[in-house]
Amino acid sequence: MFGPETLRGGMIAAVPVPFDGRGRIDRDAHARYVEYLSGEPVDGVAVWAHTGRGLRLDPAQRSEVLRDWRAGLGRSRPVIAAAGAGPGASSWDEVLTSARAMADQAAELGADALLVHPPTFARGLPDRDVRIVAYHKAVAQAGLPLILFYLYENAGGVSYAPHVLAELLALPDVVGIKVATLDSVMTFQDVARLVLERFPDRVLVTGEDRFLGYSLMAGAQAALIGMAAARSALQAALLRAHRASDAGRFLEISSEVDRLARHTFRAPMEGYIQRMLWCLAHDGVIPFDSAHDPWGPTLDPLEFDQLGAVLATLRKE
Repeated sequence: MFGPETLRGGMIAAVPVPFDGRGRIDRDAHARYVEYLSGEPVDGVAVWAHTGRGLRLDPAQRSEVLRDWRAGLGRSRPVIAAAGAGPGASSWDEVLTSARAMADQAAELGADALLVHPPTFARGLPDRDVRIVAYHKAVAQAGLPLILFYLYENAGGVSYAPHVLAELLALPDVVGIKVATLDSVMTFQDVARLVLERFPDRVLVTGEDRFLGYSLMAGAQAALIGMAAARSALQAALLRAHRASDAGRFLEISSEVDRLARHTFRAPMEGYIQRMLWCLAHDGVIPFDSAHDPWGPTLDPLEFDQLGAVLATLRKE
């Protein structure tokens, strides 16, 4: 049974999908990736999240991805599926229908919990607060535990007002909240304080790749990050050092994790998915020809070589 204790202390990898140059999922590369990450010290995976381009995949592709991870991880580690409205939704009814269909599909395929994509369609609407709560209640009808996703607007999400966030955290199906503010430490601190002081039974999950170490120091009790898609052992070691209160090791590893983050989560930010796939190619997990993100920006090929140089400097735990 998935609950707060399933999340607490764990590191969940938000996994990308390897595509070939024609925009098709490379099934062999995906199988290799599942086999590889299943042998790494991750406590579960999140599929269909932004890192996995979940809102861009069609239902057949989503099914393929989740089935592979469910089989690869078995039942000992959770598979969390993201649910939300695809970019083609042009009305609020379509937003609810799309998000609910995605949630229902995740439940049917054996996902353990749902990570709820922010309803960006609600931005600017006069009754956005009411709609945000209704949207989460609609996703909850799939019958799976919910992990909220606070992604503030400058990072591409929706800034939930404090009273809305409190109402969402009070929903009975909610087990935790992922906070990813990208570059706003103050926003992370404010949300963390609300969760830790008023909802201590909900798990504060960091999605802060660029300040992962600090977010743990600021109260995060688990991590759900795209950076854990590669070199996950290094990041898992950071969480272990924090839990053990091993300050020296924590600081040492944090500097390496930060170095990786600076070279993967950088402008253009949408390029981070391509960069994480490149990390997997450098490490021999997937072929270079399968390290494509069909919806990402075009990156300077020199970045591939620069990223390889950075990876060569990092410890292998």
